[in-house]
Amino acid sequence: MESYGHLLRKTREEKNLDLIKISREISIEKRYLEGLENEDSTVFPGEAYLVGFLKNYSNYLELDTELVLKLYHNKQIQESPLPEGLYGKKSSKRILPFLIPITIFVVFVATISILLLRQNNKNNDTKVVVSENSKVNQYEIDKTKFVKRVYKGDQLLIPTKNEGKIILTVRDTLSSFGIDTPSGIFYVDLAEESELDIDGDNVSDMIVYVSDISSTDEKRGAEISVLLRQGTNRDVMATEIKDIPNASEIKTKRPYKVILEDNRAYPFTLNASFRGPCLFRDKVDNANSVETYFNRGEVFTATARNGIRLWISNNNTVKMTIIADSRSFDLDIGVAGQIMVEDIKWIKDTDGKYKLVVIELD
Repeated sequence: MESYGHLLRKTREEKNLDLIKISREISIEKRYLEGLENEDSTVFPGEAYLVGFLKNYSNYLELDTELVLKLYHNKQIQESPLPEGLYGKKSSKRILPFLIPITIFVVFVATISILLLRQNNKNNDTKVVVSENSKVNQYEIDKTKFVKRVYKGDQLLIPTKNEGKIILTVRDTLSSFGIDTPSGIFYVDLAEESELDIDGDNVSDMIVYVSDISSTDEKRGAEISVLLRQGTNRDVMATEIKDIPNASEIKTKRPYKVILEDNRAYPFTLNASFRGPCLFRDKVDNANSVETYFNRGEVFTATARNGIRLWISNNNTVKMTIIADSRSFDLDIGVAGQIMVEDIKWIKDTDGKYKLVVIELD
């Protein structure tokens, strides 16, 4: 029977598709796609990731997902060791006389080896600690998205306006991701996204998302995504006050929902995490609209000066959070099958205050 990796590669090549293009379109790193085609499970953080990526890749190639998963599980069964009871029992009477002296010799050698190893470790404890502590990975963070598995002690180098660098050090990779910044230690939990003010100026400098972290073994590190916000080493993205409509200009059959109100308006970030397949279209400020098909477990992030318009094919599959002025606001999750079109934007009320609102459109 054909293997799942061979089926994936053969189908991709028949469709004349490039791994880099596929990686970009389904948001799966190229090394994971190669791991699927090569049937190399060692590149994945865990089997759940492998199976999830396998489903997404199969769907993209328009293959029978159930068949591909069956091929994968068949391979797992074939490679699993047989239970001890299934091995044929062999008579030990003939080899027993030979095993006794061999066993005594092995035990003697092992005992001597252990004693020597313990003594050697006592003499070299300091060298081992120094060697481990001296191995520090440093990563230059630029305007492109940074995705990497990092470990305790690793450092992220963040550019500043004066061409210097702020050094952030990974402090914790057990249960929560902890990172040490000049303004304190920040913690981000698994599958959560957080905006960090690393220099204490009350302006968000970067977005950190944790996609994988162990609750039992800190040596596994943490898989993180880092994206610099506008303003870390560039001018802060400003809201266009002149483009903010008055509340009286809003024409809608349904009352709009106020997320927050303030004496000023400022950029905000939308984080959307998907719980199932969803066709999602967004239009940020005056940019062209972008349509993307998201699968379960994928995440969308966008920052707007004034507003975002959204088209959502199934409103029940997406959980959305607004981050503004270092505060987070969860939006309501819709009902299953609901098609939603809505604006999230600033308006100016009659009292002179600015309100960030959600407006459902017909």
